[in-house]
Amino acid sequence: MSVLPVSLSVRPVLIARLRAAGCVFAEDEAQLLIEAASSPAELDTLVELRIAGRPLEHVLGWAAFCGLRVVVGPDVFVPRQRTEFLARQAIGLTPEAAVVVDLCCGSGAVGAAVLAARPQVELHAADIEPAAVQCARRNLTAGSVYLGDLYEPLPEQLRGRVDVLIANAPYVPTDAIGLMPPEARLYEPRVALDGGTDGLDVLRRVITQAPAWLAPGGHLLVESSAAQSAAVAETFSARGFLVRVDHSVDLDATVVIGRF
Repeated sequence: MSVLPVSLSVRPVLIARLRAAGCVFAEDEAQLLIEAASSPAELDTLVELRIAGRPLEHVLGWAAFCGLRVVVGPDVFVPRQRTEFLARQAIGLTPEAAVVVDLCCGSGAVGAAVLAARPQVELHAADIEPAAVQCARRNLTAGSVYLGDLYEPLPEQLRGRVDVLIANAPYVPTDAIGLMPPEARLYEPRVALDGGTDGLDVLRRVITQAPAWLAPGGHLLVESSAAQSAAVAETFSARGFLVRVDHSVDLDATVVIGRF
């Protein structure tokens, strides 16, 4: 609960300001901002940041994900609710004491969800964005987080040992970046969004290089759009994976899973 006393007259004004700025869930956001502020001045600052268009999660300093509060900060990709489907699918395929790798980890949200459900796993995570790696190291205190491009920073001793490999790689086509909500295209790093001409450049690299890292019978899970899933599945098959595509209607989420 908030330590900041807020008068009954201030709360409706705050809600009205947020709603006028286009915040669909103004009542919920107002309560979260009140709880995050330690003084009226800080509350004013937080509200101004939100009204200016900064993602709520960046303003609060955390995002809700799979029942966890995941630390996020400026210039860090905000974990989407749809990606909870990827996390749940990964957890379902992860035995205790497995070796798990979270590529393009961002804040480490998916890895954190796996650790919460399977605390005995050996978790490794990597991202190319320094700000994301800083957040991930705060969220994954029981894992190892590396800075670098995809597999490049991973320890060589992981080759052939990974039981579950997860990648929430960027998959938005370059020409579609401009159509994204301002919260994403203005405040999140482009490298976390842009998947190239057809959106699949990074995913192809992830899939192509995965066999060198997976243990026999290991799984690779990636998120994509529903429209891209057939092409992603074809790339899996070309690399010798047994592949399936899972959808969540409730979360509007698609996950492509390959067993090596």
